[in-house]
Amino acid sequence: MTHAAPAPTLKMGIPISNAKLGMWLFLGTEIMFFTAFIGTYIVMRMGSLGWPTDTHVTHINIAFGGINTFVLIVSSYFVVVSHDCLLSHQYAKAWRFMLYTLLLGCLFLGIKSLEYAGKFQHDILPGHIPENNRQAMDKVVKQFGQLADRRLQADAVVATAAANLEIEKTNRTLSADKKLPPLEVPKTRELQKADLDARIAKLTASTSGLTPVEVQQLKEANRLSKFVAEYVSLKEHVRSNLSLDVDYAKFDDIRKEDNPSSKYAPVSLEEVNGKIEALLKEDNELEPLARGLAPSHPILYGNLFASNYFLMTGFHAIHVIIGLYMFLVILMKGHRLSINDATFVENVGLYWHFVDLVWIFLFPLLYII
Repeated sequence: MTHAAPAPTLKMGIPISNAKLGMWLFLGTEIMFFTAFIGTYIVMRMGSLGWPTDTHVTHINIAFGGINTFVLIVSSYFVVVSHDCLLSHQYAKAWRFMLYTLLLGCLFLGIKSLEYAGKFQHDILPGHIPENNRQAMDKVVKQFGQLADRRLQADAVVATAAANLEIEKTNRTLSADKKLPPLEVPKTRELQKADLDARIAKLTASTSGLTPVEVQQLKEANRLSKFVAEYVSLKEHVRSNLSLDVDYAKFDDIRKEDNPSSKYAPVSLEEVNGKIEALLKEDNELEPLARGLAPSHPILYGNLFASNYFLMTGFHAIHVIIGLYMFLVILMKGHRLSINDATFVENVGLYWHFVDLVWIFLFPLLYII
């Protein structure tokens, strides 16, 4: 009697573990994810004549990018060494090289944070970048107005606190029903400016002579008033599109004229930036108040560039953080790290190699080309 041979055991076509296959499938989706970003960037870059490439304009730091590339390559080597040590049962050494990989990943993020800080410092942010002269002038005016508001607010807080100290001293000599209520800090720019002008008028009109402290207060108040007046003048010149050579005091009469734009030169970005640079000169009495202002220059396609830069490097940084978390999970095993963790370490290493490979594409695209 014959018997049929048992059917062969079905095996997967690829001789790898399910975990490793899952990681490769995941990395396939990640490749498509970053390919969409990189492809979009290439289309925008090649199709936009005048794309910003000057590193002095975009504040791209090629040295930082190069160092980060080297850091990631070394970290990829260390994670391979860590996996090999696990396979050879050198668990302490494997743990140590995994720690080195984690530290290099943290170094990468530290350098990247310095790059991001430079972008924020120079306001190279999506939606913040002027792309023509008019937008650049409007940005200067907006920046000037925000600074003037902060200066007025700080002055109002100090002046109100000083006034309330005097009220408190006076109230000590008064009965409860005659005590004076404390003052509140003026809330709006107009009220703060009115309060400043009132203090200047009061100090100027003093007939008994000013103390050295009051002389200094009057000097500071006059300087702040002049600073705010400079802002108002610049804002109105830009809003009315009239050259800074046109006297702001004549604006009411100019507005009554027929077609004044044909009689007066328009304001230019060079004039506006020149005004800011003049305020920032060390020998200018308004220089202490003007600190924080900066000239503005248009960057054609600057917002597209910034959007692409932060989108790609931001998502890459998120992937780096995820990788560091997985390294931390491995390191938390400590002396319990064993050969049984080899597959997990290998998968984490594959993920980290992918993160490294993405950066190798991003570095030349964003920093060099």
